[in-house]
Parts: sequence; structure tokens; C-alpha cells
Amino acid sequence: MTEKTAIIDIGSNTIRLVIYESTAIGTVKELENVKAVARLRSYLTEEGILSEEGIQVLLSILHSFNKVVDFHHVKEIRSVATATIRQALNQSDIISRVYKETNLSISILSEEEEAYYGYFAAVNTTSVSTGFSIDIGGGSTEITYFEDKQIKHSHSFPFGVVSLKEQFIQGDSLQLEEREVLVQFIIEQFLTLPWLKEKNAPIIAIGGSARNVAQIDQSQNSYPIAGVHQYVMSPESISRMRDVLLPLDYVELEKIEGLSKDRADIILPALEVFYQLILYTGAPSFIFSRNGLRDGLILEQTEGKKVFSNQEIVERSLRQLGFEYNVNYSHNEQMLFLIRKLWEGFGQLGLWSLNEESLRVLEQAAFLFYLGEYIDSDSSSQHTFYILANKNINGIPHKERVAIALLASFKNKSSLKQYMEPFLHWFSKDEVKLLKEFGPLLKMAYSLNATKRNVVHDVSITEKQGNIVVCIICEDDILAEQYQFEKQKKHLEKALKREIVLEVLRN
Repeated sequence: MTEKTAIIDIGSNTIRLVIYESTAIGTVKELENVKAVARLRSYLTEEGILSEEGIQVLLSILHSFNKVVDFHHVKEIRSVATATIRQALNQSDIISRVYKETNLSISILSEEEEAYYGYFAAVNTTSVSTGFSIDIGGGSTEITYFEDKQIKHSHSFPFGVVSLKEQFIQGDSLQLEEREVLVQFIIEQFLTLPWLKEKNAPIIAIGGSARNVAQIDQSQNSYPIAGVHQYVMSPESISRMRDVLLPLDYVELEKIEGLSKDRADIILPALEVFYQLILYTGAPSFIFSRNGLRDGLILEQTEGKKVFSNQEIVERSLRQLGFEYNVNYSHNEQMLFLIRKLWEGFGQLGLWSLNEESLRVLEQAAFLFYLGEYIDSDSSSQHTFYILANKNINGIPHKERVAIALLASFKNKSSLKQYMEPFLHWFSKDEVKLLKEFGPLLKMAYSLNATKRNVVHDVSITEKQGNIVVCIICEDDILAEQYQFEKQKKHLEKALKREIVLEVLRN
């Protein structure tokens, strides 16, 4: 049996149970993710006491979570609480009653710990090396600043979306006067942190409010792929959304595509905090991360406090993806060898620029080429494109992910055109040209290992009498590879407008 670990995150707005399962390659995979809207912050009295009603809400949810945990035979459970329980003067009584009635031990994260785990997850799952992280909860807001992936400053503000709504919004909409007071409050809070001012670094936003902002923007722009992790918005996009949403009341907000109904009454304070932070820091972009506190906790548990380089982040994510779809690693290593040889050989003929960026994308596509065979070999191209275009790959931006999907699924010019149609505005003419050339190049590499026996030991590219000659050296019969090469070379010949000839040498 695989080992399973659960993390229960007791937040001020929501309480969430996530069950992780260890894999054979030493990583963890999210198995279950259960959310309950508790709004514990609203049960915190003016005297700082979590009311009996609030405690009963907490206990009820934890009893329900225990049933899920028992069903999955979870070996280890870690329960953590953040702002509301941290701020509650009766926290000792809460912890005692929870343990007595549910057998769950709650540890209360300090403000510094809460900020750290959000930052830790963000820098280990995105390609941002220098920037801010912000996590708006129900009762607190954590902000960090990091350089070269190392944390430099952190702070936890004692306000969140629920407390801001209670303090500044009286009715079922945000009035102009209330908005002005809210903005002034937020700015005054930011002014207490000199290290925030005009860093001109990107902001990584974590948590449910950030996720909803991204989902709304994707819905309004008919975004063609799934997932908000590493989704980027410009300051202008945030400003436009703010202008659209601020005049709406809660009933109207509930109808907005991408916005969860349980966040309709708290999205406006969150959006205002995001917008004012962008203005105050001079951030050039606003990036969303689906990985936050819980992911930071599980990452520390499995990997310690190691901060991964961007290359390591991508490699870990690709390895996990390969494991999930049962890739043939021997064949994939041969694909990497072949594509490097072909890319360099054709490049040396001056057919394209030999730069590390294009090689990196080609290698990633080669490693994942026809991943969809795991689902159905007859429609592997379609499955490959759909999986890779919509599957989160840590450290790889959405545009590059689509480029990898287009290359790794290449079947012919017609299918490439079909898959590319929704994304044409993402790519320049030169980038489209390279995709049309690199897709056939990958198909050629695939044909040279058609039987997955790794029989080709070397490849060289030359020119003879105006033709491109691909010379391969092998030690075994390659009848199948020769047949597939002759069948597939036409795609690259059309793209390059050159004839390609195969020469075979026995070693």
C-alpha cells in the first residue's frame, strides 16, 4: 500500500482537507481535496472570543473530515490553524475540545510561519526568482518579498477578506464612500512596510480569492486552456476587472462566471487589496499560484527546506507527469538523444538558429512525445495535445506549455493547424514557422526509434547535390525505422521545402 498523509487547514474563511499519496518515484500526489466554507472569522466576538456557535461549526466540519480520512486509511494527519484561531483568546479551550471530540491535534501557525509556507510553495512551483507573494485569507493577509528565491522580508497583516467586509461594507454592495475608506485603510497598512515600495517585481497571488480573480478573467476572455496556476494578468487587466465588478451588488456578483458563490460578498475587498498592492509596489505582472500553505507544508515534509532551481522545478514536474502516464523512460532518453542530434545537424546547415531556448522546448516535447498513447494509441496525438495543453506543469508558463503540447502531439500539418487555431494570437509568425518545422523534426526522431529498441547510435546531417542527407549509424536491423522514416520525412520536407535522403551505416 502507498502511504497517505492528510493536511487539515483551518482558515478563517474556509477549512480544507487535502489527502496526499506517496508515489514510487519519491513524490507526492494529491488524492482528495475537500473544502468547507466555515467563515470562522464571523464567529469571533469583539472581545476576541470564538463563540460556541463557531466552535460547533468547526467541530462539525472536523467530524466530517475524519470520516473521509478513515475511509482512505490515512497514516498521518497534520492539522494547522491560522488567523482566527491564532487571534482567539480562548484558543486553548478550542484546541482542547477539538482533541477531546475528534482526536485531532491542532497546531497554530505563527504569522511568520504562515507567510513562509505560502512563499515556499510559490517559489518551488513557479519560475519567478524575484518577487512578492500575497495570500489573503479570511482574517489575515501574508506578504513576502524574495530575491533569487530567498525570502528577504515577510509580514502578516491582521486583516483578511472576511474582516474587511465586516469592517467596511454595511449592505449588499460596496458604496463609493465605503470604497474610499477601504482604500485609505489598505494604503495606510502598506505604508508601514517600506520594503514594499516600488520594487517593480511580479506578484504571486495565493489562495481562494486569487484563484477566483484568475477564473473570472479567464472566463471573460474565453481563455482556451484550463488551469489558473501560473496564469498571468497585467495591472491593466486587474484595473479593468475592478471597474467592472465594483458597481455590482452580491446578487449580480453571484452571476459572474468564474466566481464562486461563497465568495461573492468578499471578492471586492480582495480585488482592492490586489490592485492597491500592484500600484504601491509597481508590479509589472500579477501571477496566480494554486500552490499555497498546504503545499508548502507537504513540500517541507517530503523535501525539507530545499529551494529548487527553475530547472529542477520543471524536471520534477515532468518526472511526475511521466510517472502518471507510464512513459517508457528508455525510449524517452533515446528521443532526447535523437532530437539533439537532429536539431544540431539541421541547425548547422543554417535552417534555424541554434539557441538554448528552442532546444529546451524541443527536449521537453521529445520527453513527452505522444504521451497520449497511454490512453489510446490510435488517437495518441489528440490525447497528447489535450493533456499537455491543460495539465499544469510547474515552472512552465502557459504559452510555452501550449508550444510543448503542439510539438509533442505533432501528427501532420493539418492536425497542427487545427490544434493551433485558438492560440494563433499567442505566437508570432517566426514562432509559428518554428513550430511547423520542429513538429516534423520530432516525428522524424520518433520514427528513428519506431521499435523502441534504441538501435540508432549516431546521427549526422550533411548536404549533397542540394539534398539534405540524414546519415544514421546502427548495429542492428532497422527495417521498421527505415520504413517509418521514409513515411514521415515528407512532413519536414514540406516545411523546409527540401528533399531529405536517408543513409544507413552499420557499425
